[in-house]
Amino acid sequence: MIYGLDHIQLAMPIGQENRARAFFEGMLGMPEISKPESLKGRGGCWFMCGQQEVHIGVENNFRPAKKAHPAFLLENLSGFQARLEKAGVEIRHQPPLPNANRIFIEDPFGNRIELMERV
Repeated sequence: MIYGLDHIQLAMPIGQENRARAFFEGMLGMPEISKPESLKGRGGCWFMCGQQEVHIGVENNFRPAKKAHPAFLLENLSGFQARLEKAGVEIRHQPPLPNANRIFIEDPFGNRIELMERV
């Protein structure tokens, strides 16, 4: 029986780990974690998001995910949004959900990301 979520994986072009680190750790505040030795040769990087992990893997012939996306929960969406805007991140608004306010952004590779605050 499925009881939880261990990680999500997003893709990026080859050789873009530093951009991934600057965004996911530097901008979003997700600490980087070490990949297992057996996977380090594949490239990419991993980050913690609460109790779950976000894996950014290298993909040949990369194409960003424009519809499929993770939705990250946070507190103080308006304050976080102001910080993102100050850093030049483009914010896209969508109608609020019955139990959450939300915005959409893209990572440096064009992958869609939803940021949500429960209300």
